[in-house]
Amino acid sequence: MLFLLFQLGKDRYAIDVRQVAEVLPLIAVKQIPRAPAAVSGALDYRGVAVPLIDLSQLALGRPAQPRLSTRIVLVHYPDGSGQSRLLGLLAEHVTETMRCAAGDFRESGVSVPDAPYLGRVTSDAHGLVQWIEVERLLPADVRDLLFQSALEA
Repeated sequence: MLFLLFQLGKDRYAIDVRQVAEVLPLIAVKQIPRAPAAVSGALDYRGVAVPLIDLSQLALGRPAQPRLSTRIVLVHYPDGSGQSRLLGLLAEHVTETMRCAAGDFRESGVSVPDAPYLGRVTSDAHGLVQWIEVERLLPADVRDLLFQSALEA
């Protein structure tokens, strides 16, 4: 399997590339007033408004740094109705991929109820990498907030 790597702080994380639609450079985003803190706003992707989640804000409580390696990763996200919607993930240090088998990942030994998206871990020459489970990324209330209008259409 192929994984897209990125960082949250100094730690490395991976997303299965089969869930990735496209990786975009950092672009201007429309802010959404009074949205939850991790919701950076929305972006226009080929005529479709796509909500954007700041992974650093979600996981670390601080916004992503606007660096040359900061990217918007568009992923296919299950919207709760059995459909898949595009969701933008703002991530730092999106510069490499890693190829390994799903079986190479093992339980981390730590369960974090407030971060159910933190999956299993594997290691390479640079240390541990943790799998981010995209489908578990958003709490149900945030998922419904972001995709409710699409579900009603």
